[in-house]
Amino acid sequence: MLIPRIVVAAPASGAGKTTVAVGLMAALRRSGHTVAGFKVGPDYIDPGFHAVATGRPGRNLDPMLSGEERVAPLFAHGLAAYGSAPAADIAVVEGVMGLYDGALGTEGFASTAHVAKLLQAPVVLVVDASAAGRSVGAVVQGFVAFDTEMRIVGVILNKVGSDRHEAEVRAGVAPTGVPVLGVLRRDPRLTVPSRHLGLVPADEQRAQASTAVDAAAELVKAGVDLEAFVAAARSAVDLDVEAWDPAAEVTPAEERRPVIAVAGGPVFSFRYAETAELLTAAGADVATFDPLQDSLPEATAALYLGGGFPEMHAEALSSNTRLRKQVADAVAGGLPVIAECAGLLYLCRELDGHPMTGVLPATARMTDKLTLGYRTAVAASTTAFFDEGRRVRGHEFHRTAVEYDSDDSPAWYLPGGVLEGITRPSVHASYLHLHWTATPDVPARLVAAARIHAGLEK
Repeated sequence: MLIPRIVVAAPASGAGKTTVAVGLMAALRRSGHTVAGFKVGPDYIDPGFHAVATGRPGRNLDPMLSGEERVAPLFAHGLAAYGSAPAADIAVVEGVMGLYDGALGTEGFASTAHVAKLLQAPVVLVVDASAAGRSVGAVVQGFVAFDTEMRIVGVILNKVGSDRHEAEVRAGVAPTGVPVLGVLRRDPRLTVPSRHLGLVPADEQRAQASTAVDAAAELVKAGVDLEAFVAAARSAVDLDVEAWDPAAEVTPAEERRPVIAVAGGPVFSFRYAETAELLTAAGADVATFDPLQDSLPEATAALYLGGGFPEMHAEALSSNTRLRKQVADAVAGGLPVIAECAGLLYLCRELDGHPMTGVLPATARMTDKLTLGYRTAVAASTTAFFDEGRRVRGHEFHRTAVEYDSDDSPAWYLPGGVLEGITRPSVHASYLHLHWTATPDVPARLVAAARIHAGLEK
């Protein structure tokens, strides 16, 4: 396939990759392109802004969680026609951290550079020039020389202060031979609220997210040579890849489809786009609901509770007493449930003193400690969704802690003998986020359990 594509990278975190990437996506869309947006790594928040900018689902490309062999197929899948929207004609991939920063101790595995190579995509480097002049040229030259297999086709200078500052920085970059595709000035309209795990998700502040995306688009339109950027994207070579297809990963039953409720809304905004696609392909009708105000969807036969910020909405979640009782009663009646991170907290007795569903013998609270990183986990016992000894890769990202009444039924063993999560006859709950493209049997098993619970098969 030949698709114009480009990776937006930076020397380090904080250079403004998200602002530039989102602004590019929105500006390209406004100029008539159908844009597909992607994020390197497990980040859930940036893809939400990508979705606002492009009008399509934001998707993640993560060699660690999905396997590097699936990165290009998932990329091709994300380019395909979606609903009434046509196939994308250009792709913008936002990197993570610095260009060459990957999982610790892996020599760059799962880095932006790793993904760029898997996609055979050119790279544009976003450089924060706020505290430098000619020295920016040395930074650019160093990144070009560090890995000669990387094709850095342009630079976008961010946070430039004045015309004189711009001239000085351009003079420093000129000897590198890397063209300056754009210069962006500081703009207070681009400030997006943040909290303990990064930016506030777009799902929680849609009006402000739209305003920030609009401002980023205007800034990019004024400061970036979009024609040159598109030309750089068009310099990408043919990519020999077959698009990932959720229908090829599972075998759906031909009979009636069970309803699987998927938590959404402002609180449960952390989930991969492919999650619902796999459940649908496996034979389920996916019904998204908002635990802040909704009841369980009619005929719910299984429940998926993903990640998000329940700690920021604990009182409001608790006030939906009807849903809390519904979930507790349904689980007592054998409802199959997979819960990840925020879902785990919602199933506890309480969160920061606010009553939750009480499904699990545990309490949760906010802490000052950030738990962050990839995890290799081994299933501690056989459940409806995992066989004992099953090894998976997941990701943790939270500042909460859960205290269990006992440790007799953990979900996972982590390295060093650490116990993680908890299981019950029909429940698998933990802090670990999985990318189900690497474990397609899990959504298939959730659908199978839903069929049994709904009485659709024995």
